[in-house]
Amino acid sequence: MTGAFEPRIRLGEPADAPSIGRLLDDFNNEFGDPTPGAERLGERVRQLLDHRDTAVLLAGAGPDGLALLRFRPAIWTEGLECYLAELYVAPGRRGRGLGRALMRAAIALARSRGADHMDLGSSETDVAARALYESLGFSNREGRPGGPINYFYEREL
Repeated sequence: MTGAFEPRIRLGEPADAPSIGRLLDDFNNEFGDPTPGAERLGERVRQLLDHRDTAVLLAGAGPDGLALLRFRPAIWTEGLECYLAELYVAPGRRGRGLGRALMRAAIALARSRGADHMDLGSSETDVAARALYESLGFSNREGRPGGPINYFYEREL
C-alpha cells in the first residue's frame, strides 16, 4: 500500500493466543477447512510461542490479520529456512494494505532471525494472495524465470 498510512504490525505474545486462535479459526471456517476451534487453536499457539521456532505477527487493533512463521535449520546453508504457515486478513479489513504490511514485516523478521530462505503455499484459485506474493519477489518457478513450475504437496498422516 502506498501513501502515508502504514498499518501497525507487532510481534504476537502468548497473551495474544486467544486472538490468534480466533483468527486461525475464522480463516479455516471461511475456506471450509476443518478446525479444532478457536480455543484449542489458541492454546496450541500459546505452546508454540514458547519456542523460538514459531512467531506470529499481528496487524491492526483487532487484531485484524496475522502472519504465522515457522523456522527450521536449513540443509544447504548455515542460515534458517522460514515457512509462512498462514497469512490471513479478516474479510472486512482486506484491501487496506494489511497483507502487504504483514508480508514485509514477515520478511524482515525472518532476515533478522537469520533466515536466508522463505517458502509458502497457496492455492491456484487464491489470485489475490498469489499476486501479493509475486509482487514481493516470490516465485513458483524453479531456479529461474520460465523454469519449471514448483508444486507444493501435502498429506495427512
